[in-house]
Amino acid sequence: MKSLMPRPGIMEIKPYTPGKSNLPGLQNIIKLSSNESALGPSQRAVDAFIKASNDLHLYPDGEVAGLRGAIGDVYGVDPARLVCGAGSDELFYNLARAYAGPGDEILYSKHGFNIYPIVAHAVGATPVTAPEKELVFDVDAVLGAVTDRTRIVFIANPNNPTGSYIPRKELKRLRNGLPEKILLVIDGAYSEYVRKSDYTDGIDLVTDSQNTVMTRTFSKIYGLASLRVGWAFCPEEIAGVLNRLRAPFNITSAAQAAAIEAVNDHEHINASLTHNDTWLPWLQDKLSSLGLHVHPSVGNFLLVRFPESPGSTADDANKFLASKGIIPRETSGYGLPQCLRITIGKEYENRAVEEALSEFVSVWKT
Repeated sequence: MKSLMPRPGIMEIKPYTPGKSNLPGLQNIIKLSSNESALGPSQRAVDAFIKASNDLHLYPDGEVAGLRGAIGDVYGVDPARLVCGAGSDELFYNLARAYAGPGDEILYSKHGFNIYPIVAHAVGATPVTAPEKELVFDVDAVLGAVTDRTRIVFIANPNNPTGSYIPRKELKRLRNGLPEKILLVIDGAYSEYVRKSDYTDGIDLVTDSQNTVMTRTFSKIYGLASLRVGWAFCPEEIAGVLNRLRAPFNITSAAQAAAIEAVNDHEHINASLTHNDTWLPWLQDKLSSLGLHVHPSVGNFLLVRFPESPGSTADDANKFLASKGIIPRETSGYGLPQCLRITIGKEYENRAVEEALSEFVSVWKT
């Protein structure tokens, strides 16, 4: 009897590996492996979540109208062109389901977010990578990798795990250089953290285009990672397609209520930005002074490169940090085995990282 076989591409998926959350035998850990908000969610969001528990017997608003309206007000976009998903991931999957399939290609940069090849395989498409230039998205390399089979180009801007970004001029050059039949998806998960004057989150490109989508998440600066809320700003036609594909009631009532308060709590958002603006450069300077190579980052994390000599590698550093109860993100799955990604945490957590790596470096330098 022939065994039941999944669709082509499914068995080629390498399951996504999230950042570790625990260390065997240790209770008090410092988790810096998933780029979660150092300050957590706003109290307003927490209160709204708790209040929503009184209505657990009711279905959520299937149109997510209140949340789309709140996002529209804050970001100055038409709520009718917003689609909410269970995190950005659901939106990526549905965009791939809608616009790519067997025989097609989905293109992204070499060290782009690991979910992109997964969604490509999930629909039977072929994931294709383009080289980067010093861990920065290379527009010319991506345009050079376009073929007649390319259907979607993903760009995380800023990128995870490198922390790098391309400026407004380059992002527009990418869009202008792609054929109209290709969908450009701008993943802006870390957009809120960027302070560069030459940066754009992509809203302007979506407004002026029929084949560009920008996605965002409530998992990072808004501190609602466990609730799984994301959103996309789309051309009207693409919004209509996504609304046909998304599951009914895909955003819970509690998640909608918390997200509405989170996006409107500007005081908490500013506190989170101030914290990151303080501790990102602090940790970068401290680790650089140890002789480690720290890649420039505009997100809420740092990618740190370690030497390749025995005793000083990223794997050695990872084990040493684990012995201190600190969990960074191992990045060999991104093609960066010589690096660790470290989230910017609370003050004591950042100081603990600096102290531990200072001890680690002093050991292998002697």
